Amino acid sequence: MTRQLIALLGRKDEPTDAVEEYCHYLGAALQPHDFQMQIRRVPWEVQGWRQSFRALQLQSQAWRNTWVLVQYTALAWSARGFPLKFPRVLRQLKSAGARVAVVFHDVEPFSSPRLIDRVRCRVQRHVMRRSLQLADLAVFTVPPEKLSWLQSIPSKAEFIPVGANLPFTELAAPRKPSEILTVGVFSITGGEQGAWETQRILGAVQHAGRKLGRIRLSVFGRHSELREEVLRRGLEDFPVELSVEGVTSPEQVINRLAVCDVLLFVRKGISTRRSSAIAGIAAGLPVIAYPGAETATPVTGAGVVLVSPDNQGELNEALVRVLTDAGFRAELSARSRDAYKTHFAWPAIAQRYAEVLNSR
Repeated sequence: MTRQLIALLGRKDEPTDAVEEYCHYLGAALQPHDFQMQIRRVPWEVQGWRQSFRALQLQSQAWRNTWVLVQYTALAWSARGFPLKFPRVLRQLKSAGARVAVVFHDVEPFSSPRLIDRVRCRVQRHVMRRSLQLADLAVFTVPPEKLSWLQSIPSKAEFIPVGANLPFTELAAPRKPSEILTVGVFSITGGEQGAWETQRILGAVQHAGRKLGRIRLSVFGRHSELREEVLRRGLEDFPVELSVEGVTSPEQVINRLAVCDVLLFVRKGISTRRSSAIAGIAAGLPVIAYPGAETATPVTGAGVVLVSPDNQGELNEALVRVLTDAGFRAELSARSRDAYKTHFAWPAIAQRYAEVLNSR
């Protein structure tokens, strides 16, 4: 008998909404387990909170004894990252008799030394703790023992990593050999963090160009086009071919990954909730990345080379080694393929969800 599931989202992110993509891929993967997922939104940014709560009250009348997977990121439920209305959403669902699961895509509050950010951090921590209390199930996209705000791990907590938000038709993407060694970068963060990342990428690729001669840097995905001018200027005296694209179709992303030899992931620490890093693992690539507070298995069991974010030289040498040592590169690729099949492929993720939902 097919069981209904509801994925409930807040404000839509632009230009791409990774959480919505996550729900689409998860819903498709759950169908063989006799779950049918519908995606619904609370469009508070359009209708206002009062009207949105009225609409949610009407909708949720049909969700008694139905699992509602409420997707949490702070900015999906508040324009400025103060998601104080989020617990009320959960209470509304509970009062309608729904079974509430909170899927924590943001697993830590935002942090910064500014006063307003310290206040924001406290609010988010309070909201996450309150949401955990209200939920019947909490799905964390990183191991919960890694979280700073959990004093103990409740029995309702489950760890399920995210997958690559891409339509891979194989358990790992087929590799398409390129005539030139190619370094891939899938998405760059916006703002000051993105400027820092760009300088790290430039430093590593400049070093590899000096050591190896002609190579290619392929940068694609969110915010990539904003860094094109800086990248071109920084590489103009080096034997590096540069390709920069912004947001492209999922199929084009797979094609770009398929001709890369390594993925550089310098967007803070790698973890099981970083879908752009998981995309490299899904493509069977070695991944050079920084560790962070959320870095843990199973992502560390993939073909990941961890280097210090405070040591540009480590990043430089790791990139040269991966590009020049074919045996090492093949070993890392095999580890990525195995990790993807076991932990990060959507069938594996759906299997975990089915086990968790059926056991409660």
